[in-house]
Amino acid sequence: MNKAELVDAVASKAGLSKVDAGKAVEAVVSSITGALKGGNSVAIVGFGTFQVKRRAARSGRNPRTGETIKIAASNVPSFKAGKGLKDAVN
Repeated sequence: MNKAELVDAVASKAGLSKVDAGKAVEAVVSSITGALKGGNSVAIVGFGTFQVKRRAARSGRNPRTGETIKIAASNVPSFKAGKGLKDAVN
């Protein structure tokens, strides 16, 4: 499912116009992104938790040349599914 299909699904389930559903989906994504940028986690009970994890610096290998390279430390977004989502999928 892509973003347009998600907007269509939200519009039909919530009885909203596609424009309003698009604004709602964009607001949710923007709010989660803003919270993660600020270093906070976002927990949606029954769905899951979005958080930022620190990835340490490490060495890697260039597959083309075989040369060892240094990969810088970085922050990466992470999602951990909640019990409700896990139960729904299984």
